[in-house]
Amino acid sequence: MRKASSRILSRAAVAAIALFSLASALVANESPPPDSFESIRVILHVLSDNADDRRGALDYIERNWIDGFVPMVLEMSTLSRDRDTPAKLIRLLRKKTNQRFGGDRDKWQRWLWSREAAAHPHYEVFKAALYGLLDPKFRSYFSPGLISKIRLDEVVWGGVMQDGIPPLRNPKMITAEEADYLDDSNIVFGIEVNGDARAYPKRILAWHEMFVDAVGGVPVAGVYCTLCGTVILYETTQDGVKHQLGTSGFLYRSNKLMYDKATQSLWNTLWGRPVIGPLAKKEIQLKRRWVVTTKWGEWRRRHPETTVLSLETGHQKDYSEGAAYRDYFATDKLMFTVPKLDRRLKNKDEVLALQFEQAGEEQLAIAAKFLKKKPLYQDRVGPVEFVVATDRSGANRVYESGGRKFVEFDGDRVLKDASGVRWSLTEEGLESDGGEVLSRLPAHRAFWFGWYSAYPATRLVK
Repeated sequence: MRKASSRILSRAAVAAIALFSLASALVANESPPPDSFESIRVILHVLSDNADDRRGALDYIERNWIDGFVPMVLEMSTLSRDRDTPAKLIRLLRKKTNQRFGGDRDKWQRWLWSREAAAHPHYEVFKAALYGLLDPKFRSYFSPGLISKIRLDEVVWGGVMQDGIPPLRNPKMITAEEADYLDDSNIVFGIEVNGDARAYPKRILAWHEMFVDAVGGVPVAGVYCTLCGTVILYETTQDGVKHQLGTSGFLYRSNKLMYDKATQSLWNTLWGRPVIGPLAKKEIQLKRRWVVTTKWGEWRRRHPETTVLSLETGHQKDYSEGAAYRDYFATDKLMFTVPKLDRRLKNKDEVLALQFEQAGEEQLAIAAKFLKKKPLYQDRVGPVEFVVATDRSGANRVYESGGRKFVEFDGDRVLKDASGVRWSLTEEGLESDGGEVLSRLPAHRAFWFGWYSAYPATRLVK
């Protein structure tokens, strides 16, 4: 994602999106009252290329001020190309709210999100109209009367169109021997499904943020939110329905929102659930699988039969190591603000993120630096007891412990429990010399700020 750039909205465009909003509401049999619709139509003229229209819109907002105008004014202030309009909107915000944040949008947003939501009664119509101008596909995200499980004013545009960061769909994979473009030290995200081992180099995936494929015969989507440092592997078929996922162009708490092609519902990436739109009313939870963040040489050593992404993606990008998001990854600063930060770790310190279906609302984050120093670690989340084995390369793997106490790990392939039983580490599970198997558990790395923003009640081990 990137910060939204200024764009000009002409009078004709404003009229067109206002008409679209009204038509959408009528089709949904939820026509807004005339005065409510009129307010949206007038407000959008703040972005007109006509000075009189802009002046009239600003006067209207001031005379008819309600708290629900705050997020609308903030959003319009970032999309106006007129030199003076953003400053006028901010001055109006200061006057009506008695807040003094100047032009610091991040502070305005944090203040807004710290208060109880007080949106305009047809805020979704406004968002459909405003962002539908940038990409007509955005209109379907915010249909009138939509169901939303998150605050709409926390849904912000990431600066790209729908699939503007193009997902890799059924990408070309090559053998390890053919992957001469990779150095052993390059970071890869490794997965294995039904014996099908694959590696997705960070240097490629960071440009695409998603791959959609069938791995080991299982339809999956690997979703990479570069902003929050998270790659999650989801099975995309649930209850017989295969969800075709893509990148929506919008964010929630600096975490990318996915969309599904069939309904244009928006999905929370970290939750694996639809949160806005037709599917939000259904109890859909995609099944997570594990992802290991490791180095190419280490993954290839463990999996000489692995396949890996080809550079032939159909797109022209600089796929050299570290090229994508170099500046963002180099600092602890955020590109998009979040409601609250937790200073127990730096924003972009990596944690191993654990959330298990059996554990309900409990979550756990373990600092990657802690696990590097303590390569054998045991804990529990809810009723699930587990062991984390961190190999010499720093890669983490999580397994059920089944009540066993593990006392030794050689840093590579062998663990030993308190009874002296040896267990062999595989991607599928831990296998004892006697043939007993302890299953692998889903886990992935994340930046601390991103995980905390999604799960502020998470427990942290550091």
